[in-house]
Amino acid sequence: MTRLWNEPADFADEMVDGFVRANGRWVRKVHGGVSRSTQSAGAEVAVVIGGGSGHYPAFAGLVGPGLAHGAAMGNLFASPSAHQVESVVRASEQGEGVLLSYGNYAGDVLHFTEAQETVRKDGIDCRTVTVTDDIFSAKPNEREKRRGIAGDLTVFKAAGAAAASGYSIDDVERVAMLANARTRSMGVAFTGCTLPGADEPLFTVPEGRMAIGLGIHGEPGIDETDIPTADGLAELFATRLLDAAEIPEGVTVDGARVVPVLNGLGSVKSEELFVVFTRIADLLEERGITLVDPQVGEFCTSFDMAGVSLTLFWVDDELETLWNAPTDTPAFRSGSFDTSALEIVDRNDDDEADVAIPKASDDSRRAAARIAAALDAARVTIDENADELGHIDSIAGDGDHGIGMQRGSRAAATEAAAVVEKGAGAQTLLSRAADAWSDRAGGTSGALWGVILRTIGDKFDDAEPVSAEAVSAGITAAKDAVMSYGKAAVGDKTMVDALVPFADTLAERVSSGAALADAWAAATLVAQEAAAKTADLMPRMGRARAHGEKALGVTDPGAISLAMIADTVGGILRGNERFSETEDVRRRME
Repeated sequence: MTRLWNEPADFADEMVDGFVRANGRWVRKVHGGVSRSTQSAGAEVAVVIGGGSGHYPAFAGLVGPGLAHGAAMGNLFASPSAHQVESVVRASEQGEGVLLSYGNYAGDVLHFTEAQETVRKDGIDCRTVTVTDDIFSAKPNEREKRRGIAGDLTVFKAAGAAAASGYSIDDVERVAMLANARTRSMGVAFTGCTLPGADEPLFTVPEGRMAIGLGIHGEPGIDETDIPTADGLAELFATRLLDAAEIPEGVTVDGARVVPVLNGLGSVKSEELFVVFTRIADLLEERGITLVDPQVGEFCTSFDMAGVSLTLFWVDDELETLWNAPTDTPAFRSGSFDTSALEIVDRNDDDEADVAIPKASDDSRRAAARIAAALDAARVTIDENADELGHIDSIAGDGDHGIGMQRGSRAAATEAAAVVEKGAGAQTLLSRAADAWSDRAGGTSGALWGVILRTIGDKFDDAEPVSAEAVSAGITAAKDAVMSYGKAAVGDKTMVDALVPFADTLAERVSSGAALADAWAAATLVAQEAAAKTADLMPRMGRARAHGEKALGVTDPGAISLAMIADTVGGILRGNERFSETEDVRRRME
C-alpha cells in the first residue's frame, strides 16, 4: 500500500512540487503541470502530453529535450482539466504548433479536446493523437476505442524526436499516428493498487491468481488465471501480442524489427522483469524478429500495483531512427543530446493573476449566497458518501468516482464561499465554481460537473434576480450540454440517465406554475428512481464498458451522485436546517 503522504487530497500537488524541485534542470512548474525549463533557440513543434498523476515516470518524467515539451497533470488517476491543459499548452508552445498526445480515456479526451479548441481560437495550430495500445480494452476491429497504457512511451518518443528534428506539425502528427498504429500492449496484475489514505486497494486478485488485461487506473482485469512461472508469463504475452489479429498492417513478422518495452507497474522488482524478459527475447527471436533497443524497467506505473505489461513497438526505418534519437529527460535518456543551443526559460507561469469580480445587483448577490450554501451542502453530502460511491465505481470501473467528486465539490464550495465574500453575483459564482470543480476533480465527472455549473450560470445574470424559469432553463441547457460534450444518451449507464429525467420533470413542473422548491422535489424523485434503475443497464460508455456483465446489478455512480446532489440542493431550497452552518453563512450575506 501507499505509506508516505500528508493529506491525501494534497498528495498530487505536493508530489509535483517535489518533482520540480528535484528536477529543475529539465522542468519548471506551470499551472496544471510542468513545462521545460529550457527551449530551443529556434521555433519548433511542441509536444504536450499528460493524464492523471500516479503513473510516474509518465507523464512529468518524460518532459525534456528530445521528448515532450510539457505535461498536463491531473489529480490521482484523474485527467487534468481543460483549463490546466490549456495552461500547459500556452507555456510550452514554441511557434510551430502543438501536438497533444495522451491515453484514450473519456475524461482525458473531453478535457484535452476542449483545451485544443480554445487555443485554436487564438491561432495556435493544435492537433491530437490519442494512444490506443491496450489490446484487452477493445477488439481488433474497434482499435479506436482502446485505451492507452505503457505504449504511451513509444508514441511520445517518436513525436518528440520528430519535433526536435525540425519536422512540421503535419509530419509530427503523421509520425505519432504511425507510432500508435504500430504499438501493442497488454498487462497483468497480481495485486491491485491503493491510493494514498485509502484502507483498501481499488481491486483485489485472489491469492495465487493473476488478473489479465487490467487498467493502469486500478480497473480490474478482463480475465483471470493462476499465476504462471516467469516463462509462462512470457509465453502468454507472446501468444497474445503475436496473434495475427494484433500484427500491425503492413508488417511481416519474420524479419520485423521491434522495440520491446517490459514495464513494471509499481512493485514488481527489476530482477523479476529480467527473468521474464529472457524468455520474451527468445520467443520473439524464434519468430524471426530483431530486437531494437529493448527497455526493461518502470515506464508507466500504478502506485503499488504488483503487475507487468509488455509493449511491442513495430518500427520501420523512420520510426527506428526517431526512437534512437537523443533524449534527455528526468526519467528517460538515450544518446547524447546537445544542450548548448538551449535557452533557459525565464518566467514563472504557476501563479495566475486574480480575476476581478464583476459588479452584481443585491438580488444576484443574495442568489449567489444561496447557491454557495447549496454547493457547501453538496460537499457535505459527497463527503459522507464518497466511500460508497467509490465502492460502486470499483466493481466495473476504477473506483475513483467518490474521491473525484469529493475533490471537485470541496473545490467548488471553497471557491463559491470566497467569491461570495467578494460580492459576486450568481453568474460569476457558478462560472468560478465550475472552473474550480473541473480543475480539482479532473476526470470525466470533473469535466461534466464543470459543464453543468457553467451552463446553468450562463442562464443567470449578475444584474438580475434568479427566477425559477432561469433555473429550469439552466438545467435544461446543462442536460443538452452534457449529452453533447460527453456523447452519452439515456440508456448508456451514465449520469445522463438521471440528469435527463430530472431536467425534463423540472421544466414541466416549472412551466406549469409550480414553485421552484416543489418542482425541484418532484424532479429529484424521478432522478432517484432513474438512478436506481441503472442497475439493470449494461454500460455502453467509459471504462465500465469493457467489463460488461460485471456492471449488471450495480447502479451507475455518476447517476447516483447526481441524484444525491439534487436531493441535497432540494433541502436548501426548502430551508432544511440540517445544513445550519451553510444557512448561517447565507443569512449573514443576506
